[in-house]
Amino acid sequence: MVSGMVSENTKEFELRGGVAAITGAASGLGLEIARACAAAGMSLALCDIDADRLQVAVDELSRATPCIGTQVDVRREQDVKAFADRVFRHFGKVSVLFNNAGVIIARPLIETTLDDWKWLLDINLMGVIHGIGAFLPRLIAQDCESRVVNTSSVAGFLSVPGLSAYCVSKHAVVALSETLEQELRAQQAQVGVTILLPAFVPTQLARNALSRPSQSASVTPLSSAARKAEADLERAVSSGKLSAADVAGVTLAGVRARSHYVFTHPKIRGAIKERMAAVYSALESAVR
Repeated sequence: MVSGMVSENTKEFELRGGVAAITGAASGLGLEIARACAAAGMSLALCDIDADRLQVAVDELSRATPCIGTQVDVRREQDVKAFADRVFRHFGKVSVLFNNAGVIIARPLIETTLDDWKWLLDINLMGVIHGIGAFLPRLIAQDCESRVVNTSSVAGFLSVPGLSAYCVSKHAVVALSETLEQELRAQQAQVGVTILLPAFVPTQLARNALSRPSQSASVTPLSSAARKAEADLERAVSSGKLSAADVAGVTLAGVRARSHYVFTHPKIRGAIKERMAAVYSALESAVR
């Protein structure tokens, strides 16, 4: 299911012959998006903090399409700028920027430390901001249509107990993307914005704390509530009905259709409608 606002241009956004730049591309959803882009006839510029996995991905995808890889920590503005410099120097253009890198922490709010918040927000939010800052001026300057795809989550429209920091980061990505889309439309730029809003997908996302720098990791023993939050997250991720490849396919369909919102999991529709109905009901009461 693809849902969203579509531009007045009824012709599909053309992927074949274009260039996709993807953050967090060495595994999980980012890797599947890269595979889908390759199958669609796109050249690839991949980046990830995990250099070993990134090289494996580049070796695989280079057999199908022109592909380069750059080790990048999206928390570091200079890393992302260097990645953008290399991509434009190598390919001369970018058709779709996928700001995809992300992490998750499962903790009750009261047990979420400042280090937890900083680590997660630096990747999930600042990583997107760094991607936009590094690529957008050059996307606007290109004399061709392009798109920015920001990976949020259905957590960007919901508030889930035990996932406070994650939900905050994904709500922020939604707000950032909606504002950016309106600004680009106002200046009649040839750059569109797509917000990717998947539910849980069976990937390594829930285990990404293993690669967290030790200096930013919490050393406080987990409470029973925190252990339960982590276990609930593991179960939710592993029980996902759609694979990362399925979500990647829906994502590219949304890009082709120039959708502003791409919700990949139909079963989450009820929870989002319930939240929106509660907001609308409160708004109606306030108006009276």
